[in-house]
Amino acid sequence: MKKLYVVVFFMSMAMYSQSNNVISRNWTSFLQSIEVTSDKEAKFKLMGSLKVMPKDDKAWAGLWIEVETKNGELDSSDSMGERVKTNVWKEYSIEGTINKNTKRLNFGGLCLYNGDFYFDNFKLFIENDKGVFQEVNIVNGNFEKQVVNNKIENWFESSNTTIIRVKEFDISSSNDAISGKKSLLIKGSGIKIPKYEFGKIGKVNAENPQIDNMIAMLEDLKDRVESIVKDLPKEHVDHLHDEKSNRIGALVLHLAAAEVYYQKYTFGESVFDKKDPELWKVGLDLGDKGREMLKDKPISYYLELYDEVRKKTIEELRKRDDVWFKQVNAGKSISNQYAWFHVMEHQSSHLGQVLFLRKRLPPLNKEVKIKKELKK
Repeated sequence: MKKLYVVVFFMSMAMYSQSNNVISRNWTSFLQSIEVTSDKEAKFKLMGSLKVMPKDDKAWAGLWIEVETKNGELDSSDSMGERVKTNVWKEYSIEGTINKNTKRLNFGGLCLYNGDFYFDNFKLFIENDKGVFQEVNIVNGNFEKQVVNNKIENWFESSNTTIIRVKEFDISSSNDAISGKKSLLIKGSGIKIPKYEFGKIGKVNAENPQIDNMIAMLEDLKDRVESIVKDLPKEHVDHLHDEKSNRIGALVLHLAAAEVYYQKYTFGESVFDKKDPELWKVGLDLGDKGREMLKDKPISYYLELYDEVRKKTIEELRKRDDVWFKQVNAGKSISNQYAWFHVMEHQSSHLGQVLFLRKRLPPLNKEVKIKKELKK
């Protein structure tokens, strides 16, 4: 006889305390988990009702589930193939299997980009020894408990199993429900739409596909850099990990400065190099001079310079064609294409460095203000 044990599993308060980890990104998800023990393979099915009021053409929602093994690995994971974009309530489902190596099922809903995303009436079923799906209790699966301060009772906003808070999404209860009196409403807003479709390089039928592909890759990497630094306070922008490292703000300027250098190398000149040559030289060289000069500025200062330089790069590349891109100009050793490939991989290299530094930032200093007692 097949033995199946299901235990509702709640994350510890220690994990829950991580909900102060506020991040910025274009998607969010919510999570609940159950512990599952079975001595044989069994099917499961997650069902839920969704509807979406999209505010851009990228917006969609869905269900997701992960099968976690006893050694902490993911045996399988699945987000529903059908991307929900319709503004009419409809029930959806995803299925999978568990076995004797399964420890836990992590499951919930997810949504991307700008829009109003509604979730209701989540149900989980697991196959018994007779091959019949039996419902497993999901606590607050119908979302009848009021959402307070973006916290869903018995659910967690998550990035896999790390508890987070995504600032682009507001979470609340809604009276628009398909089951009971309430549903879960997640509102996404202020999310920047990428210039190129995720998972693809360049555009179909581009006039100069090699140049278009390069612009797409440059922009994708720049977006990644921006996404991890744009919300840093000045204290973290100026933090030095050690005496030989560079500040995060300085590294962003370094990326822009390298681009200024290759503008001059491939286009023959750069307007930025003429405007403030010392800034770009220090930004390119970094070192002691960079640690001395590149500080006391908010991250917006560096990102605005980066934006301005990139705008000029794209403008100039668009003036040229793929024949020019392949050329090795007189007196130079590398082609224009290789030069901009180097700019791209340079961004990638320093993106890793910025990620390393960001994960090691110290806690912010908290200013303590003492009120003076006024003498009467």
